[in-house]
Amino acid sequence: MANADFKDRLLECLGGAWPEPGPLNPIVSETTQADRFRIEKLTYEAEPGDHIPALLLIPDGITVANTAPGICVWHQHAGQWHLGKSEPAGLAGNPMHHTGAALAREGYVVLCPDALGFEEREKGYDLTGGKLERFLFLKYVVEGRCMAWKNILDMRRAVDYICSRAEVKADRIGCYGHSMGSTHTWLVGPWEPRLKALAGNCCLPTYAAIHEHQMLHCFPNFIPGILPYGDTPDIAALTAPRALHLNCGELDGGSPIEHVRRGIQTISRAYEAMHAEHKFTHYIQTDTGHVLSDEMWTYAREFFARHLNG
Repeated sequence: MANADFKDRLLECLGGAWPEPGPLNPIVSETTQADRFRIEKLTYEAEPGDHIPALLLIPDGITVANTAPGICVWHQHAGQWHLGKSEPAGLAGNPMHHTGAALAREGYVVLCPDALGFEEREKGYDLTGGKLERFLFLKYVVEGRCMAWKNILDMRRAVDYICSRAEVKADRIGCYGHSMGSTHTWLVGPWEPRLKALAGNCCLPTYAAIHEHQMLHCFPNFIPGILPYGDTPDIAALTAPRALHLNCGELDGGSPIEHVRRGIQTISRAYEAMHAEHKFTHYIQTDTGHVLSDEMWTYAREFFARHLNG
């Protein structure tokens, strides 16, 4: 199936076109100082009345007169619904995943939003945790959409917000995510051309692998009706010709490596067809599982330096 035809099918399976964006109506409620950057606690609207809590990390010295590239960081899942934006912002969770804080210290303006059902976006519901996530997924399914549709909508609004900031070079925007955040990265890639550099760490679970190994994954991976037309690497391939980097662990049980390698070939062919081979890179670390290793982080850092600062 041609890329354009597959993209049309993908949009249909996701749930159809996203609504026209309304005002962001941002509200900054608090500003604190961290190590070499300040943190703004804020909200902006994804849809009318749907306020997304987020943390914006602004490096010291970055101002409207001295701007910097921006990076959106999508947090992981890990069954830790109480964590969301606070982990990549360096305020909670595993220091391995304090990646937003690390990128801010590299000089990027970083936006860390909560995904639906996580941290502050768990509030206001009677259900919590996995039960809430299941409810939200099924709610969107019976409406003719899916969780991935909503996640993409929210991520596009995150890009709207970071581009609206006068401290940010709006033509140099990237995104990064680990695990579910990596899924979010290749989900949003086809739909957000303002993202010039996208890096995902440890999550390329193909439907072929999910079915063969009877795996349960977080709900954004599941797009109703898409399998007759393509698999998850076909979705990631729609990011071409913009820069994409994927890290994978050879022993990552959530992304069986034989399927990952075939997926990498699928993505590579798409980039080659657009004469953009140099824009797709990947790294598979041997004897490594579902982690962000020092080597993986080096690849991600160098990727952003090359494509957002070069």
